[in-house]
This record gives sequence, C-alpha cells and structure tokens, in this order.
Amino acid sequence: MLRQLTRLCVRYAERYIPNPYLYAVVLTFITVAAALIWTPSGLLKVVASWYDGIWNILAFAMQMALILVTGVTLADAPLVRGLLRRLASLPTRQAGAAITVFLAAAVGSWLNWGFGLVVGALVAREIAKRLRDVDFGFLVAAAYMGFMVWASGLSSSIALATATHGSALNIVEKVTGKTAGFGETIFTAYNLVPVVLLVILMPVALYFMGPEETDMKKVDPQVLMRQDEVAHEGTRARTFATVLEDSWLLTVLLVLMGVVYEWHTIAAKGFHLDINGFIFIVLMLGLLFHWRPIRYVRAFESGARTVGPILLQFPLYGGIMGIMTGTGLAGIIAASFVAFSTQHTLPFWSFISSNIITLFVPSGGGHWAVQGPFMIPAAVKLHVGAAITAMGTAMGEETANMIQPFWALPILAIARLGIKDIMGYCVIGLIISLILFGGSLLIFA
Repeated sequence: MLRQLTRLCVRYAERYIPNPYLYAVVLTFITVAAALIWTPSGLLKVVASWYDGIWNILAFAMQMALILVTGVTLADAPLVRGLLRRLASLPTRQAGAAITVFLAAAVGSWLNWGFGLVVGALVAREIAKRLRDVDFGFLVAAAYMGFMVWASGLSSSIALATATHGSALNIVEKVTGKTAGFGETIFTAYNLVPVVLLVILMPVALYFMGPEETDMKKVDPQVLMRQDEVAHEGTRARTFATVLEDSWLLTVLLVLMGVVYEWHTIAAKGFHLDINGFIFIVLMLGLLFHWRPIRYVRAFESGARTVGPILLQFPLYGGIMGIMTGTGLAGIIAASFVAFSTQHTLPFWSFISSNIITLFVPSGGGHWAVQGPFMIPAAVKLHVGAAITAMGTAMGEETANMIQPFWALPILAIARLGIKDIMGYCVIGLIISLILFGGSLLIFA
C-alpha cells in the first residue's frame, strides 16, 4: 500500500510540479496576491518589498554557493572520495542504498545542516555509479529526507539563537529576560524522541517505498563519472609558475593561518559553528586534503559547475521573503494561529503555522524573526514554555522543507536532477514527520 501511495505521489509530482525556477515564480505571484488581500499594503508597497528582498538575500546566496562548491571540492579529495566510496559500497540493492543515503544525510544534518546537504547527495551519486538497478531520483529524495532533522540538531538556527545571550534573534530573551540553552531545546524528550523515531521509521518506509524495477528511472553510471571528472594537466615544464602551483608549502602556510584563527576564536569565545565558520573549515580541509594548490583549483573549478542551476532561484526566494516580512503577511499568519491556541496546543500550532510560513520564508533565522515575536509573548501569556514553543517553529521549518524546494536546490544541483524527480517521494517523508513531530509536541507540551 505504501508503494502504491508513493507511486501515486510520484506520478502527480512528475505531471504537475514544474521546474524549480517556475515553482518560485508561481509562488511569487501567490505571495503578492496574499499580501494584497490580507494586509493593508498597496501594490507599490508589495513590489518595493519584493525588490528589496531580492538584494537582501545576495549574501546568503553567496554563502550557499560556497557551501556547495567547497563541499563538492572537499569530497573530490582522494581521502574523502575513498571514504565516500567505501560507504557507498555497503548496499547491494536499491532499498539498502536508499537507507544508507538517508542515514548518512540525517546524521550529517543533525551535526550541521550544510554538511548533511552535501554528504547525502554525494553518497547518492557514488552509489548510483556502482549500482545499476536503482532509481537515482529515489536515492536523492532519500538524501533530502535526511534533512528533516536539521532544525532539531546542533546547527538549528532557532535553538542557537535562543541560547545566545544578546543575539538579535533571541526573542525568548527579549520577552522573558532569560536564554534557553540546548538543555531546554535540543536535548529534550520532545525533540529527541521524534528524531530517534524518524531515524528508525524512515528506513522502514524507504524499504517499502522504492519503485519496482519496471518503474525505475535509472541513470548511466558512466554519465555520472564523466560529470565528476576533474581536468588535470599532464606533465608540465618545470617553471616558476608551475613550482608555485604545485607548492604544498603554500597550502600548509595558508591552513596554519586558519588553524591559528580558529584556536584564538575558540579560546576567546568558545566553539560556535555558524555558516561562515562551516564554509571556512570545509575550505581549509579541502586545501589540506588536496595538498597541492593547483589540484584544489582544478577540483574547485569542476565543482563550480553545480552552482549555476541555483543562482537564478535564490533572488526569487529573496523577493518572496521580502514580501512576507515587508508587508507583515508572515506575522498575520502567525497571529491567526495564536488567536485560537491554548496552553496545551500552542507549541503544536506554532509547528503548524511554521509549516505554512516556511513555504514562503524557507530560512530558519528569517523565519523566526517574523514568527517569534507573536509566539513567545503568547507563550508567556498562556504560561507555556518559551523553549518548546520556539522549537515548535523550528520543527515546522524542517518538516515543510519536504514540499519546499529551496533547500533541495544544492542537492539537486549536485545530482543534476529536477525537483519533480524527488518531490513525490518527499511527500511521504512529510506525512511521517508531521505525525512524529506534531504528535510529540502534543504529548510533551
């Protein structure tokens, strides 16, 4: 029955889900219409908010591009490539392959969301190079499903914000005067129980979800291998330029500078891994593992090919976020759920409203900035824990990603697939995660 339901979802996704760019365009017009209907903003205000949002996302788009390219470049280093291939060699059938990819992505995403996004897609590619009887879209979907735990993990932007004294996004502290550490958010029963259950149940679901051989959309392993080829120069004349290009000493000196900076920062402020810190560490590791500068350059240039398909879509989502925040539409959605919440149900409705807002504002920090000011005062008024209310928003962020292609863009770029190739499978992941996370908030609230 699960396979039949999955087949139905896949069929409708292939028929009705357009290219991710057009998905973003349609979502833009829906957001414009909603802002004109439900907010007092006029057309000029909506358009101005859209325009501002396009440019406000550029720094974040650059960060995402670097996460993607530095991650792919690191994976191309001989040591890392060997580890990925060893992991990819474990499964022998499609079901085992999907489970392996999901677990790799889930563990990676819980540790750091950027790491999980890259690792899941790369393991899927390595498996597809070796196994012919697998549906590549199914494997990539399994990788994206592993992302469902990121906001419940160590790099959760909302949990990090509520634990950081003085953070501009620590709305819990601004309203209550107190911070909420990981002991009240990440390392709690209401958060860990659904994460553990998801890690247990999703592999079971994946075992039964996979398409049968007659329905598989296979990929030629040789095509993937050619796509991953890195241009290497043959024997070169020994000149001053080539000596510099092959100088491992330059790599070591540059990495040492990075080590000194990280050591000083950790000693002074403690360890904290944000987006920039993650990119920096991956960059330094990539340089070190490639050893010679020219090898890193060649691998980086090859990896940069994966960025093109996503660059056009980030500004569109920036415009959507600009409308949601600039017109107050996101706040209106959040406030409407607060209106009928009770002491027992507020965290759950924080979760549900977050699922809706995430479709338009798929950014943890930006999302929290517009939803938090409504949820936390309501939690204080209803005598509900501010931490569990905040985590309800975080959980909604991670589950709704299964039908919001924004965070799938890096994975799809690495896999060179379209959103319709994975969305049908992800709908099943959404249903399971909604039940687990939503049920946990109702039980433990």
